[in-house]
Amino acid sequence: MTASLERYPALVLNADFRPLSYFPLSLLPWREVVKAVFLERVNIVSEYDRLVRSPSWVVRLPSVISLKRYIPTSRRPAFTRFNVFLRDRFTCQYCGLGFPTDELTFDHLVSRSRGGRTTWDNVLTACFSCNRAKGDHLPDECHIYPLVAPTAPTLRRLQENGRAFPPDFLHNSWRDFLYWDTELEA
Repeated sequence: MTASLERYPALVLNADFRPLSYFPLSLLPWREVVKAVFLERVNIVSEYDRLVRSPSWVVRLPSVISLKRYIPTSRRPAFTRFNVFLRDRFTCQYCGLGFPTDELTFDHLVSRSRGGRTTWDNVLTACFSCNRAKGDHLPDECHIYPLVAPTAPTLRRLQENGRAFPPDFLHNSWRDFLYWDTELEA
């Protein structure tokens, strides 16, 4: 029975009803959600049609919860390999093709062997083939240029990019909260 309950995570919203994270999507496993409800740390916004029981308590599994206390979000995204891929939309910045993360690497525009630093402005997403072809050369030396110059992304840009890559499973009760700040079509 527990294994079947693993299919019932809850979308976690901040107190302002925005997801804590779009990519990866802020989800909590059902056990953590039930615990947070029991400890009165969250509000239940929406529920599944599935019940869980204890000897003294019965609750519908929440599908969407909101935190009772607002958690301020970081103003700057962390510089991580994943966030570089997300900034670049999982697309090689040399050939323009999209790849799964296990087929991507990041490339230093000015290689570290030539004094290049590992910063937002010098690192970009590359496929293995393009990364090998560029090697430690400067773009002018090998005539391989990035499609877009790398820059530090804003948190909003990363969130917008993350919304373009929805997870495999989106429960209907989540949709209103995942795209609520996008403009509606007339």
